[in-house]
Amino acid sequence: MKTLNETTLKENWDKLISIVNNTFSGLRKDNLLKMYYYFEERMMFAPASGTEHFHNCFVGGYVAHVLHITEISQKLFKLYKELGAHIDYTEEEVIFAALHHDLGKVGDLENDYYEPNDSRWHIENQGKFYKRGKDLNFMTVTDRAIYLLNHFGLTMSENEYLALRLTDGMYEEANKTYLMQYLDENKVKSNLSILLHQADMLASRIEYENWKYDNQETQSTTVKKSKPKNKEEVTKVKNMQKAFDELFTS
Repeated sequence: MKTLNETTLKENWDKLISIVNNTFSGLRKDNLLKMYYYFEERMMFAPASGTEHFHNCFVGGYVAHVLHITEISQKLFKLYKELGAHIDYTEEEVIFAALHHDLGKVGDLENDYYEPNDSRWHIENQGKFYKRGKDLNFMTVTDRAIYLLNHFGLTMSENEYLALRLTDGMYEEANKTYLMQYLDENKVKSNLSILLHQADMLASRIEYENWKYDNQETQSTTVKKSKPKNKEEVTKVKNMQKAFDELFTS
């Protein structure tokens, strides 16, 4: 499993706080900083997922993912304007939704969302390095994000709420009520939620590819070092590699 060193963890955290300081102002910034410093240690070390072949399943993966989607969202915001898309939202709304779309993954006020998996079998056979905290009430990640923002006195515009709510697109069952509308007047009116969904999909895909191809390079190096001595050994290694890919990277 990939790890980030202490310097990178600190740099990513400082970058996140810098975005908050440079984007928001007044009471909103104060409440955001209050929330971030409340979760500082937990958020700095949190993974973005619990399974290796999803995205950023490593210590520090959460903040790295948030920075990634925020960067992509800002670039898409500029691209949308250049391409003539209807813009009825601000860059601050883009950044707010991007920063907090996965906030529920830090857990509740006392407990981590992800705990290290104590099942060696699940780690070795399914790549599940983390499991959901046993002391948490069940909530979707999005519902917990909204709860935490509310707890720290952070209000949202309708644009921000819908974008944060719908970032997972049709992957979240509850979003179908919003997205599967056939009457024009019932369709989501702002494309901010579409922008955020595309940004999250792109960030997650790139992070998955970073894991996949780094992993393949490591495996390739390992195979090379083993130096099979005959054709049967070469075939056996290739078959094992193929089986691994079919099971865990498809």
